[in-house]
Amino acid sequence: MEKERIKKMAKNNMVIVFLVLLCLTFCLATSTFLTMRNIMNLISQMCINALLASGLTFVIILGGIDIAVGSTAAFAGVIAAMVGLVLPLNNFIAAVVLIVVAIIVGGLAGLFTGVMVTKLHVVPMICTLAMMVILRGLTYVVTGGTAVYGLPSSFSMLGAGRLFHSETYPNGIFPIIVIFTVIVISAMHILLSKTVFGRHVYASGSNPEVARLSGINVDKVNIISYTLCGITAAFGGVLVASKLQNGQPAACTGYEMYAIASTVLGGTSLTGGSGSVGRAMYGCAIIAVINNGMNLMHISSYWQQVVVGLIILLAVIVDLNSKIKKD
Repeated sequence: MEKERIKKMAKNNMVIVFLVLLCLTFCLATSTFLTMRNIMNLISQMCINALLASGLTFVIILGGIDIAVGSTAAFAGVIAAMVGLVLPLNNFIAAVVLIVVAIIVGGLAGLFTGVMVTKLHVVPMICTLAMMVILRGLTYVVTGGTAVYGLPSSFSMLGAGRLFHSETYPNGIFPIIVIFTVIVISAMHILLSKTVFGRHVYASGSNPEVARLSGINVDKVNIISYTLCGITAAFGGVLVASKLQNGQPAACTGYEMYAIASTVLGGTSLTGGSGSVGRAMYGCAIIAVINNGMNLMHISSYWQQVVVGLIILLAVIVDLNSKIKKD
């Protein structure tokens, strides 16, 4: 009886077990994995993907997809950087203005996608594929294909700044970007798991027709979810621009795949109806640990892409098999 309970617990928490095994593997493979500096770098590297995955979780629970989050992040980051060129970035208010600008840009992109999917019934994959190309093209148009340089050094504090300076760590140890990320993810987690809107998301993803008959405005739920997805992507984009201290039109290329992989690894079903922001963070941690560990072992970035692709495939297979067993 005890063995069955342990097996069931391990099965329900497979992603956590896998994460622990990964960490143990890299601890044994390299002596620098568990150092404070590397752990802080790992957490910092995880932040952007975590932001993108938090919004994407809502969309995937609804049975949709958004492969434009990388392009949304890049476009919002570039616009924020361009605004930053004309603002004196020497105070907190200026930083807030940049974040608000990025959020508006991302929100409008997500809103447009949501309307296309719900009102014009465009297939989410096709719609977001088109948005991915459109937004990436607009990013190159507004920048002329070159990075937005000349930003004040204070701009980098949002994404690259660190707290707790010391003799050992003169540049600081704790990344400020983590604070922003935790605030956004906590808000998204509470919204999905503790509010009426969150219950409507699950209901709409499980069975849209039943949800409609229950009085839920499924179209509205979808539009808001795509808008939230755009907002979190934009927030990640402005932090990337801050980290690089310039607006790169090619930034965040391929980030959508990492975000989707993290969300699915965290247990969010691609067929809709189940998942959580909290568990998606485990998926983000797995992707971050794999990339970080392989970098420490000097394994080619090309192989890292192969590994992440295989993980996506494995996660989808597991998800589909579990769905078939339930049915």
